Amino acid sequence: MIHQPDSGPPPSGMKDKLQLMIPGPTPVPERVLLAMARHPIGHRSGEFQQIVARTTEQLQWLHQTKGDVLVLAGSGTAAMEAGIINVLSRGDKVICGDNGKFGERWVKVAKAYGLEVEVIKADWGQPLDPEAFRTALEADTAQAIKAVILTHSETSTGVINDLETINRHVKAHGEALIVVDAVTSLGACSVPVDAWGLDVVCSGSQKGYMIPPGLGFVAMGERAWAAQKQSDLPKFYLDLERYRKAAAGNSNPFTPPVNLYFALEAALDLMQDEGLEAIFARHDRHRRASQAAMRALGLPPHRRTRARASQRRRRTPHARRDACAGARGPALRQCAATRRDAPRCPRAPPRRAAGRGDLARGGRRHRGHARPARA
Repeated sequence: MIHQPDSGPPPSGMKDKLQLMIPGPTPVPERVLLAMARHPIGHRSGEFQQIVARTTEQLQWLHQTKGDVLVLAGSGTAAMEAGIINVLSRGDKVICGDNGKFGERWVKVAKAYGLEVEVIKADWGQPLDPEAFRTALEADTAQAIKAVILTHSETSTGVINDLETINRHVKAHGEALIVVDAVTSLGACSVPVDAWGLDVVCSGSQKGYMIPPGLGFVAMGERAWAAQKQSDLPKFYLDLERYRKAAAGNSNPFTPPVNLYFALEAALDLMQDEGLEAIFARHDRHRRASQAAMRALGLPPHRRTRARASQRRRRTPHARRDACAGARGPALRQCAATRRDAPRCPRAPPRRAAGRGDLARGGRRHRGHARPARA
């Protein structure tokens, strides 16, 4: 729960404290907040170069890779756009997995840069089917598909896609790269970049990293760098070759958010103290505990497709009145007001003025026509 300023002063122990219970930004540890409170230092100074060198090693540890992990000033979307435009060229054919808001976003980004996009969809709340990727990739005997772009953990629904299996199908294709949105999975579950041979993995600072928004991260494998040399899509600020050259000197090609680097170093220190396996086990334990708590409250996890959601929005006036059946007090008065303006229900009894007694008795007349008599 987030304390609202207009709800009175918070208890003394909660002053200046927020508990964020949203997909992101996530809560920031006190040690990280204090690190950010330092005065900025010169981003071309030796002191800052030491921080860049250390955080680069820590990021490689987190990504489970010996390859490049580059840091951008920007959101996770900036990181994903950089990942896409640095390994592809005009007119390239790509497959985009779409089972939520961010899958939709990568389709839009790819089309904005003139790529030929084949979309593999799944309903919101459902994982992408690895077999659909296998079928599409095996059918591409001409090896025209240059990349597969997908979200590992779909923030909008909480669904984890089977990245390991889909990546195996991509590797079997022989030509296509895999570009992964790991914004909500990096730092929460294992994304072993080298062990799985992932080409491009993008993430953002405001989720598993436990720091405020503002930094994007792009891990690039050797196949990705080979494709980057051939890429002809327009780029300047997001040209990853610039970042690679600067990182070799423990620097940045543009002015970085210095205090977010302080936060990054502090957060990665905390993560290394805990250890990767312990971090992944903790998140899995919290996931299972949350789901068990919802079931205990009689609220089992519910996956609602967009079609079903749309169907609910298009309910008839009679169906809307059905949903109000059994309402009490202010809710019933609102229902009554809605009914006066709604089209006439053919099963409703003749209208009469609603008296105060009707409402006091719980809306007998309202319930009387809310459901038809059983046959």
